[in-house]
Amino acid sequence: MSRRVVVTGMGAITPVGLNVAEFFQALKEGRHGFGTISKFDSTDYKCHIAAEVKGFEGKDYMDFKAAKRMELFSQYAVAAAKEALLDAKLNMEEEDPYRIGCAVGSGIGSLQAMEREYDKLANRGPSKINPLMVPLMISNMAAGNVSIQFGLKGKSINVVTACATGTHSIGEAFRSIQYGEADVFVAGGTESAITPLGIGGFCALTALSGVDDPDRCSLPFDKNRSGFVMGEGSGIVILEELEHAKKRGAHIYAEVLGYGSTSDAYHITSPAEDGMGAANAMLFALRDGGVAPEELTYINAHGTGTHHNDLFETRAIKKAFGEHASKLHVNSTKSMVGHLLGAAGAVEFVACVKQMEAGFIHKTVGYETPDEEMDLDYCRESYEEEIPYVLSNSLGFGGHNASILIGRYKE
Repeated sequence: MSRRVVVTGMGAITPVGLNVAEFFQALKEGRHGFGTISKFDSTDYKCHIAAEVKGFEGKDYMDFKAAKRMELFSQYAVAAAKEALLDAKLNMEEEDPYRIGCAVGSGIGSLQAMEREYDKLANRGPSKINPLMVPLMISNMAAGNVSIQFGLKGKSINVVTACATGTHSIGEAFRSIQYGEADVFVAGGTESAITPLGIGGFCALTALSGVDDPDRCSLPFDKNRSGFVMGEGSGIVILEELEHAKKRGAHIYAEVLGYGSTSDAYHITSPAEDGMGAANAMLFALRDGGVAPEELTYINAHGTGTHHNDLFETRAIKKAFGEHASKLHVNSTKSMVGHLLGAAGAVEFVACVKQMEAGFIHKTVGYETPDEEMDLDYCRESYEEEIPYVLSNSLGFGGHNASILIGRYKE
């Protein structure tokens, strides 16, 4: 028999705030985090805008020596996990650490370490490579460092499914708790890839917006969309088996009801043109949660601002919901924080829970001009209304589709 899973804590490091409260306040205000890239000189690149995390210092969240042995993507994860654990009021001294798991994914790991050490190799020879290059660089070290920092000794995994990483990580943690592998999971995603190689690679792929106006660079679902804007940060949530949460008197934000996952099996970068992969992921999540499609009122879309994603995700929503699609509110958090790659789904999960709690659906900032065939309600303005359920979508290169269904907690 599967067990009920609830959300009892949340943490976030984002381009518009270094905690959940600041992040959600920015969403309510419709305030974006886009600006000229400051991490390196982007003069020779086709893209000059990103959504950088501002004012973050690793030593503010952990021991200085520990921070020095972590790359930025791991520091972001530890910082967000610290907030989430404090928010959940989880006392590790009173818990069995082998029943607390960790599922924190990163799509890329540390390009900074790769660039830095390759420069040493090319200019000074292999003897100058940092002995810690590999454990600094590899993507599972976010989960490893979070587990080490907080003494989490249960199941520890690093899901890597490109831009679906965050949602898959939370979904797999949900499944593990449902079926008894753990009582609590620290779950989410983290990313920091605003580097010469990261920006250069996505520019070469023609995936990034080349617009230099911060107010018009990220336009999900708009006819004038021109690609996504790179973001960075981390979203971490505490998932907990319901009875375990109730026994310790935890505050329950929401319940995770369903999880759907599919593969387009179509193309390494483009979603399937008919949208059937993403449509089935959504339907599987709804079926898993026992919620009828017509009961849903709001979808937090993947909504990257690329031509293909927004069009094909729209087709997927129409395939899944039929005539009901026209009654759904569909927004994109990426219109304010950009695309956080492996962290995107996790940060958007936090946004979904906060919106559900507040009875508020944020607008898709910058959306002005409808596109042919894309005729859904993409939230030109925000809404204040009750949200019984929300479906959050993430679609990753390689055809990875993940949808997670969250509901208001009921006894």
